[in-house]
Amino acid sequence: MMLSLGLEKNGHARYQILCLGAHSDDIEIGCGGTILELLRTRRDLEFHWIVFSAGPERDREALRSADLFLKRAAKKHVAVLNFRTSFFPFDGTKIKECFEALKAKLSPDLILTHTRTDLHQDHRVINQLTWNTWRNHLILEYEIPKYDGDLGAPNLFVPFDRKVCDRKLTYLLNCFKTQRDKQWFTKDTFQGLMRLRGVEANSPGKYAEAFYSRKVVLGF
Repeated sequence: MMLSLGLEKNGHARYQILCLGAHSDDIEIGCGGTILELLRTRRDLEFHWIVFSAGPERDREALRSADLFLKRAAKKHVAVLNFRTSFFPFDGTKIKECFEALKAKLSPDLILTHTRTDLHQDHRVINQLTWNTWRNHLILEYEIPKYDGDLGAPNLFVPFDRKVCDRKLTYLLNCFKTQRDKQWFTKDTFQGLMRLRGVEANSPGKYAEAFYSRKVVLGF
């Protein structure tokens, strides 16, 4: 049995979504389809999009990708930071300071972040600091396929159709050319996972993205 939950504003003029990614393609891989589906159905969305690690060439890729994924957003704020990839556990103090600065100016309605069981050390740091920073917010954890084999059994799904799936794939493959030499960065990898999650979600459009929802408070 599936239960559908809506997204309600929390006193903001626009519904505010905070997207957090350790690396320049993480947000797009983990929840790009969800973002496109949200923007297809709503016009009141304000996005805060934070990438914590990139580098000169990947900076440009990240900015271009964010521009494409968020082109229908009512408002967007994109920041690409330059923490050292694979060293997040050792740069924890500085990254924590970034989170505290975000907390001081932003109380989002929805936060999209890495899952706590992700075996990549950078991803785990971002997840841990997300939960440490925001204690009264809706947090959904997205998944990223990788060599480590850490995919699990998520409990929340966002269904969408082939058009949204194809748009996500086009943006991903066209924007992140520096990743094309990686054997997992392929159309069939990403499409296959979305199709599998679509089966699990009984998606009418056959595709979906999946998330881990650790805590949800229902208001009546």
